Amino acid sequence: MAKTKELSKDVRDKIVDLHKAGMGYKTIAKQLGEKVTTVGAIIRKWKKHKRTVNLPRPGAPCKISPRGVAMIMRTVRNQPRTTREDLVNDLKAAGTIITKKTIGNTLNREGLKSCSTRKVPLLKKAHVHARLKFANEHLNDSEDNWVKVLWSDETKLELFGINSTRRVWRRRNAAYDLKNTIPTVKHGGGNIMLWGCFSAKGTEQLHRIKGTMDGAMYRQILCENLLPSARALKMGRGWVFQHDNDPKHMAKATKEWLKKKHVKVLEWPSRSPDLNPIENLWRELKV
Repeated sequence: MAKTKELSKDVRDKIVDLHKAGMGYKTIAKQLGEKVTTVGAIIRKWKKHKRTVNLPRPGAPCKISPRGVAMIMRTVRNQPRTTREDLVNDLKAAGTIITKKTIGNTLNREGLKSCSTRKVPLLKKAHVHARLKFANEHLNDSEDNWVKVLWSDETKLELFGINSTRRVWRRRNAAYDLKNTIPTVKHGGGNIMLWGCFSAKGTEQLHRIKGTMDGAMYRQILCENLLPSARALKMGRGWVFQHDNDPKHMAKATKEWLKKKHVKVLEWPSRSPDLNPIENLWRELKV
């Protein structure tokens, strides 16, 4: 949206003279071929400041009109993934030539900044309802209830490469200094799978998973690590075990093993890794 062309001082003075002569806004606008709103704005400025020339402006004038800003905000609000280049092209089609930097400055002034998109689980309606039901059921749980929960999960740890975004402070020509790089190898360099558990009282056993884990291996991991961890953490009576709805976890044999060992299991909504605080612990370990 291009800025409208400003009226010359002669035209502004003419508007004020006609107003002094007793003519109304509409009549002046019709006679001079201008908009009524423009005529009204000039007369109001003259009444307030006793002048028709522009008042001193701080800094360079804005390159985008208020309509252009509104268009940018509307586009970004409807499509947050719109790039600055897309906005530059949209404004160019509307007759305004600006740079991506100007677009960025405009969005910053409006309180927006470019951020990395957050990754969240892909949820169906059934998953949403199950998560909401879980939240409502535990909304008023006391802190003591959560202290009794023993959280568990499996994760993959890359031996080389990047487990999370890394940044360094460096000078322009120091990109390949050893301390500013992360070593990599071909084909990823391999990884290890881990099973771990923790509670509000601390972390416990960390088990390396070798090969492909099936139901039998998972039960063996629980046999060797779950109950010893609960005892080491002094969970006491009434503690609750949490694991997700992986098929190996939900297998009939696994449920029977947990029932035989008198382990109470926390009912867990599907597709809810973000609700498990152990994910924060895994991230700290990987970083």
